[in-house]
Amino acid sequence: MITISLDIAQTVGVAAVLLVVGEFIRNRVALLSRYFIPGPVIGGVLFSLAALAGYQGGYFSIQFDASIRAFLLLVFFTTIGFSASFEMLKKGGVGVAIFLAAAVALVLLQNVVGVGVAALLGVHPLIGLAAGSVSLTGGHGTSAAFGPLLEQAGAAGALPAAIAAATWGLVSSSAIGGPVGSLLMRRHGLTGPKPGAAAVTAAVPAAGHVVTANETEDTNSRTMMHATVLIALAIGAGTVIVQWLADAGIVIPAYLGPMLVAAALRNLIDWRNGVLPAAQFDVVGNVSLGFFLAMALMSMKLWEMAEVAGPLLVILIAQTALMFGFAYFVTFRVMGRDYDAAVIAAGHCGFGLGATPNAMANMQAFTAVNGPSVKAFFVIPLVGSLFIDFFNAFIIPGFMNVLR
Repeated sequence: MITISLDIAQTVGVAAVLLVVGEFIRNRVALLSRYFIPGPVIGGVLFSLAALAGYQGGYFSIQFDASIRAFLLLVFFTTIGFSASFEMLKKGGVGVAIFLAAAVALVLLQNVVGVGVAALLGVHPLIGLAAGSVSLTGGHGTSAAFGPLLEQAGAAGALPAAIAAATWGLVSSSAIGGPVGSLLMRRHGLTGPKPGAAAVTAAVPAAGHVVTANETEDTNSRTMMHATVLIALAIGAGTVIVQWLADAGIVIPAYLGPMLVAAALRNLIDWRNGVLPAAQFDVVGNVSLGFFLAMALMSMKLWEMAEVAGPLLVILIAQTALMFGFAYFVTFRVMGRDYDAAVIAAGHCGFGLGATPNAMANMQAFTAVNGPSVKAFFVIPLVGSLFIDFFNAFIIPGFMNVLR
């Protein structure tokens, strides 16, 4: 068998090609677009399937340079830290706080169910964590981030298992959202707004001082430099904090330090009514996540997943049932037991199993038939895009420490 070793430049080059190939395929296959399957996932999985064929046939194996992946991970989680605005949480009111609490409760339950079912099936409990909030609430980005850490902790095949679970979540979240909302409307005799009500297709609400994508300043190189400097500052200071804690005997994941520093900087900027280059953070975060996903997926060793494939399917069926029941019995009730609550329940299925775009698609399809919901289109993207990843990133290491 021939072993092909690629250096850092060649690894980045292959990842770039897979990003383009993945987006090309996604834009031409309606099913992939409908379920919001990310381009890097498509390209990376196709490459890993080719690598699996080469390995199983005894023809070749490929070794990638993984050094840049750690830095891309720091960049991605740092941009998440800059989204954690307590000012926006406060402006969102009680409804946002209640829904955030429900979303965090679901994260905890997903991990408990995943670990519990894995234990019953006799597989490593960390595989259950991979099929819990890591992949479902977290999605492909969190899966690619934590998959290698779970494997290092002893869960062989955790990365491909997490990626497979995240893909399952994208599909199943779109399948159950509408039925949940429809059942709630029939069960409780709910009706939507009058036909003449204005439609709502809102995105994430933003504070007045945040620079928006439509403003000229977004294209200004100085604004991009502003974002880059803030990200670099957060990463530099955050890694110092992580090292300082490690010297004191307190070990935390490397990304937590930069993420916390970024959150502190974000709220300091809000407090001083400064200008936040939010669009630039999105660009940097999307680029770093795209390359990280492609690199993580193209280096997957799919042959290591064979022994957990069956148990993984059982865990994912249980997780889908959990999401359905949680949205129906918990989300709907805590959000007010009205039409808006039914729409929010349908949206919660979207990002509780998949991602915020799935949540928005669920709600848009539901409200197109039953009438708009201003509250749902405000609450869901605010929590799904800005806050839940921040909380999930703290909860997962806690479970890992208990299960080691």
